[in-house]
Amino acid sequence: MDTDKIKNYTMRISQANRSELVVILFELAVDGIQSAKSALAQGKTEVFDTELKRAQGAVAELRGSLNFQYGVSANLAALYRYINEQLAKSLARQADVNLDSCLDILEKLEESFRQVAKQDTSDPVMENAQQVYAGLTYGKSSLTETTLEADSAHRGFCV
Repeated sequence: MDTDKIKNYTMRISQANRSELVVILFELAVDGIQSAKSALAQGKTEVFDTELKRAQGAVAELRGSLNFQYGVSANLAALYRYINEQLAKSLARQADVNLDSCLDILEKLEESFRQVAKQDTSDPVMENAQQVYAGLTYGKSSLTETTLEADSAHRGFCV
């Protein structure tokens, strides 16, 4: 994952509510698998390993965040277990073992959770994070990010 993607994910995470965080985890898993497939095609085994492990971490976080008070959680846990098994086999064999199947499942789940996230109007999970506003500047179609801090002296600390 390149630096720009990391910065983008970091900014989005700092502004996300619980539902949006789940969507971001799905995106991280999908990005990791797609990057791993690309690296494998180019013969970059270290990048393949790194990206698949990143995807495994995202799937593990999704599995760990399940609330088993809801019936659908058992079904999601089974899907996450299947995906993790395929990622582990791919890592062990240094080959694509059903990664397209994993991508298909993750992308469908991501779209479902994206619809749920649109309905979630709760506040961001991170408190005291900088608000980030982006907009067009007076230059030709250049996009700049500006931060607006209400009280930077106490940012990150409870007073």
